[in-house]
Amino acid sequence: LGKPTARQERARPGAAQHEDRPGFQYDHEAFLGKEEARSFDQLSPEESRERLGKIVDRIDDNKDGYLTTEELKNWIKRVQKRYIYENVAKVWKDYDLNKDNKIAWEEYKQATYGYYL
Repeated sequence: LGKPTARQERARPGAAQHEDRPGFQYDHEAFLGKEEARSFDQLSPEESRERLGKIVDRIDDNKDGYLTTEELKNWIKRVQKRYIYENVAKVWKDYDLNKDNKIAWEEYKQATYGYYL
């Protein structure tokens, strides 16, 4: 594989100043995952930059010092998939009321709607 060309979309860490806009929390969660984004909220800007640099190194699959659109897409897919699996595991416990490792329609209705039905 060769070096990225000038025409290829790429991002270089630290090349531009990041501006937080109203939707930045969504971006942070998509990029880092919900739990990781929450932990970043507690960090100083210096600590945040350091940890983000380590994450960027993990995203840069071909270790060329640049992030391509494809590398970012792959990373976000991995983070989202991990969040989905973790969320299903947490929610499953709430819905499987009789702990038989199956969710019956009655259990689902009870867990979702409670006393309304």
